[in-house]
Amino acid sequence: MFKKIITLIIIQFSFSSTLIAKELNVFACEPEWKSLVEEIGGEKVKAISATHAKQDPHHIRARPSLIAKIRRADLIFCSGAGLEVGWLPLLLQKAKNTVQPGKLGYFMASEYTPVIDIPETIDRSHGDVHPEGNPHIHLDPNNILLVAKELNRRLALINPSNKSYYQEQYNNFMNRWKKSISIWSKEIASIKGKKIIIHHKSFDYLLNWIELDAIASLEVKPGIPPTASHLKDILQKINNNPADIIVISQYDPVDGALWLAEKTLIPVATLPYTIGGNEESKNLFALFDSSINLLQDELYGK
Repeated sequence: MFKKIITLIIIQFSFSSTLIAKELNVFACEPEWKSLVEEIGGEKVKAISATHAKQDPHHIRARPSLIAKIRRADLIFCSGAGLEVGWLPLLLQKAKNTVQPGKLGYFMASEYTPVIDIPETIDRSHGDVHPEGNPHIHLDPNNILLVAKELNRRLALINPSNKSYYQEQYNNFMNRWKKSISIWSKEIASIKGKKIIIHHKSFDYLLNWIELDAIASLEVKPGIPPTASHLKDILQKINNNPADIIVISQYDPVDGALWLAEKTLIPVATLPYTIGGNEESKNLFALFDSSINLLQDELYGK
């Protein structure tokens, strides 16, 4: 009997140790959230990103490989505000995961930050607009502070045995991030107020933070590609109100931007948008470093 009790204690201890040692599986919808969870979760998390920098996160296929990955997830970490509405609900439905909307492990970052560009009315004639507002919240560094705080809270609740580890990681990240914001704020002073032409509203948070003035969009309406007549209208507009730079992302079509640049000699900056958008953008810190450097280079010459 005594031997049986000892055996049960050993088994229970081994099982508990396995739970403590187990990495949390995180299904991040976008690379920026994979990067953030790795900053705070460190070696205690195993994160994947459903999309990469050269994909439009609005539109991806609900592949069987993603269904398998989301089925194993302890935490689903996405932008929300309708960014993934075309594919995430389908993945969740097919995966039949216990992590569903309303659960602790279902984390939509935009629910914890200010959201801009919320339309006053919803009409199909306005193009592909998000009723909840602009979902690209990660491009305001102040939003990262808010999302990181909630992420730390959730990691600790989901995996309380590693709460002190997450807190230490979080404190370290926050200190470094706040110092970086201070440095970036000084670096962007020289480009504030510049007039830009965008392709899509992907960079609105970045533009608001830097205080750049978006005077035209290459898209006819959100989600509707440039047409020849629309580009000519922009050309006529900027003859009277010149722009300083054209900004596009890695996944935007380039034809409209290049045509306008050729006609006007306005420089085109292809910003990384997210982690992996260029060789330099290997993490969130490098993403902002690279974006600011690219804007400065194109505005003032390399």
